[in-house]
Amino acid sequence: MTDYARNSSVQKKASDKTKHITLETVQQPYKETRPKSLKIADLGCSSGPNTLSTIKDIIKAVKFAHHLEIPNQPLPEFSIFLNDLPSNDFNSIFKSLPDFHTELKRDTNYGDCPSVFIAANPGSFYGRLFPEKNIHFIYSSFSLHWLSKVPPGLYDDQGKSINKGCINICSWSPEAVSKAYCSQFKEDFSMFLRFRSKEVVSTGRIVLILLGREGPNPVGRRNSFFCELLARSIADLVAQGETEQEKLDSYENHFYAPSAAEMEGEVNKEGSFELEKLRMIEVANKWGKEDGISAGLVFAKTVRASQGSMLAQHFGEKILDKMFDTYARLIDEELAKEDIRPITFVVVLKRKL
Repeated sequence: MTDYARNSSVQKKASDKTKHITLETVQQPYKETRPKSLKIADLGCSSGPNTLSTIKDIIKAVKFAHHLEIPNQPLPEFSIFLNDLPSNDFNSIFKSLPDFHTELKRDTNYGDCPSVFIAANPGSFYGRLFPEKNIHFIYSSFSLHWLSKVPPGLYDDQGKSINKGCINICSWSPEAVSKAYCSQFKEDFSMFLRFRSKEVVSTGRIVLILLGREGPNPVGRRNSFFCELLARSIADLVAQGETEQEKLDSYENHFYAPSAAEMEGEVNKEGSFELEKLRMIEVANKWGKEDGISAGLVFAKTVRASQGSMLAQHFGEKILDKMFDTYARLIDEELAKEDIRPITFVVVLKRKL
C-alpha cells in the first residue's frame, strides 16, 4: 500500500485549500473567449484519485459560469489532456473513466451533461507538449518543485558529491549546494514558462500549486526539516550496515522549494505571463490523525509514494521499509517538540497579449 493513489492525502488537503482559486481562474478564459471546445491540461497529473476529482470540479465551475453568462446556449465541449512522464500509470486513470462519466451524468444541477474527451499526453513538461496557441487553461499540482535533473554544480572535479551525508539542501550543506539547486530551479522554471507561452491561447491561464519556503534562506530549519530527517533515516541504515556511506553521499533528489521572490523574479524575467496571484498556505501537520495514524506515518507514506522508486533504484528495494519506519518515527519525535508545517504556494499566471 505504498503507491501514490493511496498516499496522496497531503497533496489533496493543500489542493482543497486552494480549490476556490483554481475554479475562479478556470472560469476567466471561458468567460473571455467562450470557446465551443475548452482545452484544459493537467501537467504532472500522476495516477491518483486527485486527478479526476479536480477535473470534475473544473467542469462544474465552467458549467456554472456558462449558465450565468449564456444560459440558453449549448455547453462547451471539454478536451482534457493528462500529462506526466511516460512511466506514469495512465491506465489506472483510464480504468476509472466509466465511473467518472457516470458521476458527471448524475450531476444535473446545471442542466445537460457536457461532452468530455480525456486523453493522455506523456512527456516532460520541461519541453513542448501541445500545438501552438491551443490550451485555454493549465493546471499543475505538486509537480513544479521537481527539477528536470540533479543540479550539476553538486559535484567536484573528480565527480564526487560536495553534499556528503545529505540528499538535498541541509543545514550542514556547503553554500554551493543551495546555489546549485536555486540555479537549476530558475533555469527549469523559466524553460517551463517559455514552452507554455507557446501553447497557451492569448489571455489563457495557468494555476501552479507547489511546495515552497517562506523566506529567502533555503537552509533554515523549516525549509530543510523533512529532507534532513530522511537523510538521518538513511544514515541510521548506514550505521546498521544495511547500506553504504558512499551510497548516501552520492544520492541527491532533484527537489527544490522556491521562495515567492524567486518565482516572481523568473515570471518577470521570462516575460510571457502576468502574475495575477501568488498565495502562500500552510497545511497542518495533523494529517490522518482522525484515522488513528500519526502525522509522521502519513507524511512518510506520502514521501515514499513520490520518491520510493528513485530511492529503491539507488539503495535497493529491501531497505525501504526500515528507512520509512525510521523516517515516520523521527518526524513524529520532532513534531512533538515543534510544529513545523510544509509551505505550499498557489501561483496564477495570465498569458500576456
